[in-house]
Amino acid sequence: MSPLSLEGKTLGKYRILEPLGRGGMAQVYKAYHPSLDRYVAVKILRADLTEDTEFLGRFRREARAVAALRHPNIVQIFDFDAQDDLYYMVMELLEGDTLKAYLNAFRKRGGRIPLGELTRILNDALAGLSYAHAEGVIHRDLKPSNILLTKRGQAVLTDFGIAQILGGTQYTVSGALMGTLNYMAPEQGRDGKCDTRSDIYSLGITLYEMLTGSVPFDADTPLAILLKHLNDPLPLPRSLEPSIPEPFERVALKALAKEPDARYQSAAEMAAALQAAAQETGIEVPALTTLPQTVSIPSVRPAAVAVFSGREKSKIPDIGFASGDTEVKINIPASEVHESQKRGSRGALTWLTLMVLGNMLMLWASGVFGWDVMGHAWPMELVLVGMLFFLLLVESSNVWLLIPGGLVMGNGLLLTYFSLTGRWSDWVLLWPLEPLIIGASIIAPFWLIKQDDGGRAFVRWLGSGVLIIAGVTFIVTVAAAIVQII
Repeated sequence: MSPLSLEGKTLGKYRILEPLGRGGMAQVYKAYHPSLDRYVAVKILRADLTEDTEFLGRFRREARAVAALRHPNIVQIFDFDAQDDLYYMVMELLEGDTLKAYLNAFRKRGGRIPLGELTRILNDALAGLSYAHAEGVIHRDLKPSNILLTKRGQAVLTDFGIAQILGGTQYTVSGALMGTLNYMAPEQGRDGKCDTRSDIYSLGITLYEMLTGSVPFDADTPLAILLKHLNDPLPLPRSLEPSIPEPFERVALKALAKEPDARYQSAAEMAAALQAAAQETGIEVPALTTLPQTVSIPSVRPAAVAVFSGREKSKIPDIGFASGDTEVKINIPASEVHESQKRGSRGALTWLTLMVLGNMLMLWASGVFGWDVMGHAWPMELVLVGMLFFLLLVESSNVWLLIPGGLVMGNGLLLTYFSLTGRWSDWVLLWPLEPLIIGASIIAPFWLIKQDDGGRAFVRWLGSGVLIIAGVTFIVTVAAAIVQII
């Protein structure tokens, strides 16, 4: 079930402006606090995850503990509340990229994050983690997508307490957060219990991935991943990437010990070991994170981006913090829909109306002048139906409309060629287009539904583009048919 937007609604003191991202646990919106004249990120927990009878008490307890954290390397929680069965947290709006975004970009370039930057990022993360642990708060879900590299040059931890608010690891093991298992400590996945050393293990997996470009344990199913964490020996980082300095490998090996007692016993201890490894290797650690924007892959714009800004969302390879699915149904009045979306919908609707009127005019002219236009351009009726599907796609961003829209539109355009040219014998050469149309129409929605970074915007762009192409084709085809008859 696709979540409907909350744009234009008010939650407590916050006016919801636009969606920023969604994933397994929640949906994040950009919002505005008019009294403080401040933009914030509002994270709304998914509705079906809040049905636990103990949830309300756990939500208030854990959210209060997380909101009490005040540290430059931890995202600031401003508020938390519930309204109309929607449980939400309000946090600061930061600019930057997630660590996962940078890892993806480096990986596709065949490179690795420089060791100095690696040390700076993990030092910041460990500083925030050490503070949180001292305050009695365990993260429970550390991973690169929960580490934000801000434009201020800092690494900031996000999503503190979310896993505990939602009831520990039960949703993770059931598959709702499959990616998280790659970073989960053995005791956390096996018993659902964890302490500060479990966070150390998760950060150790992150260190391993930064060094080698991949996580040490991966498989096709959550259970298989969990069993590897429990039983499989750790692949040595230097066996995958011989250029890794041995001191950094030693830090990773100790952080990733199967038994908690064999790991670093505190974040401060791991930070000291990492700093010593840098000194032993002769690595200069920068005062601030200064990763170049040029690491972005061609499909990702290189400029610094607002991680929680809907306008900039398409620039980010991964939106880790803005991950969640909020399955709520709220009818939003048309007057409160974003003005740009209204303009786009009106334009598409006007275009389709003109096409329908043109179709009726063509039929009238055929009757009055005896033209057999439909004998040449009848497949364009299919194109008009396809345009209706793509119009609905533009308005709703429902990727599943690509299936009927693509099948009808693709076949309409293909048959238009045959009907207009009369070269039906070309089917011998063009028949491969038919399975291509069917395959693309069916596969595309499944691919797009997994794209958290700009997938929704791409669907609207695609739908608008197809509408324009189909409209131009319609006009050219009708004109050509009339010319042939005359």
